[in-house]
Amino acid sequence: METGAWTIGALARRVGVGVETIRYYQRRGLLEVPVSATGGVRRYGEETARRVRFIKRSQQLGFTLDEVAGLLVLNDGRHCVETRVLAEGKVAQLEVKIADLEAMRTSLAKLVRACRRPGTQCGCPLIDALNREAVSAGRASPRAR
Repeated sequence: METGAWTIGALARRVGVGVETIRYYQRRGLLEVPVSATGGVRRYGEETARRVRFIKRSQQLGFTLDEVAGLLVLNDGRHCVETRVLAEGKVAQLEVKIADLEAMRTSLAKLVRACRRPGTQCGCPLIDALNREAVSAGRASPRAR
C-alpha cells in the first residue's frame, strides 16, 4: 500500500475529478481505500493519482468502467495482445456509433432544410416528421408501448 501526502480533496483537485468520483471508484473496486493514519485522515499518493488519470483517460476513449477494470488488470505491460484485442473491439463499437451518428446528422439536416422552405403548408416540418416517426415506431414495435 502506498503512503501519500494528499487528502481525498487534494487528490481530487490534483487529478481534476470530484471527491465523489474517487469514492465511487473505490466502491467499484477500481481504487483501494487507504488505511487511515493517526487522526483518521486517509492519505493518497502518486500511484493513486496515476490510476485515476488512467481511469479517466480510458473513459475518454470510450471504455466503460467495467472495461476499465479489465484494462487495470492488464496494466502491467505484459498483456499487449489482450489489450490490443480489447482496443480493436472498442474501435469497432465506435465505428458503428459513428455511422449511427452520421445517419442521425443526415436525417436531422434534411428536416432542418425542410423547415427553411418558404410556403410549407404544415406548421413545422421537423415537428411533424418527429410526430410521424413516433407514431410509426409505436406501430412497428409492440414492445415500445
